[in-house]
Amino acid sequence: MTAHRLLRPRWLATGGAVLLAGVLGVALLLQNGGGACAAPPTSAKHKGKATFYDLAGATGNCNFKPPADDLYVALGRTEYSAALSCGSYIDVTGPKGKVRVKVFDSCPECTVGWLDLSRTAFKKIADPVQGVVPITYRAVPNAKTPGPLSITFAEGSSQYWWAVLIDNHANPIKAVKAKGPGGSWMTATHADYNFWIIDRRTGSGPFQIKMTDIYGNTVTAKNLKLIPKKKQATSVRFAGGSTVTASPSKSHSASPSPSPSKKKPSPSVSPPESPLTEAATVEPTQEEDLALAAAAPEPSC
Repeated sequence: MTAHRLLRPRWLATGGAVLLAGVLGVALLLQNGGGACAAPPTSAKHKGKATFYDLAGATGNCNFKPPADDLYVALGRTEYSAALSCGSYIDVTGPKGKVRVKVFDSCPECTVGWLDLSRTAFKKIADPVQGVVPITYRAVPNAKTPGPLSITFAEGSSQYWWAVLIDNHANPIKAVKAKGPGGSWMTATHADYNFWIIDRRTGSGPFQIKMTDIYGNTVTAKNLKLIPKKKQATSVRFAGGSTVTASPSKSHSASPSPSPSKKKPSPSVSPPESPLTEAATVEPTQEEDLALAAAAPEPSC
């Protein structure tokens, strides 16, 4: 048996498909009556099945480029949870072993418990000839990341509208606020293609951006300059559970971004980034892991 699915198209991997993706999303919601409880996977052990796919395009629906190790996963609509799961990590155990994958994409046809892995990730847990295998999986709070949080302003961002892509946060982000010099905090909205958007006059910055994860941890990055399509690496992390403020480093690299001319724009392809040095992050103890799982929000139906 060959791979279950190959070259599954990505609505947001090519230009001009955003409106269609939104229409289809609404249609699916109506078709299913909105009955599913959307929520990211928790750190409790879940049973399910895994397939694999080859990415058709430069990014997944989370708008990240594939991680350097090529270990990523697409989740179904419920567990993708309107991009809330984007950037988190999941441990998947199959017949051959275990692999840790980054939530990178959505899988429109996947039901709860069906994880669609990258081919590289699938090979670590099973023989690709099997195509579909039983698995167990769990979310990994405070997972180790390739570096601290990074923030990229979208193409076309200005003092009248902007959107940001946040990466390397590991824990799902539930809230983002921003403010400029002398201003008040402005609340961003989260699009299902994983950009955080402020659709109002923001000023020209530099900005502070405050991020809160689903476990209640808050970090604030300062001195973020309004430079579209440049990845600004900060020094803040959610791991450890403390409130931290820091300014971004000076090293930037290009990243995909949407356009302000549309409410749901699509990314542009840009050159690959330089690999980051992996930083040591302390994994939570069993007691901390249980506490984090208890702190996670209940699914909303």
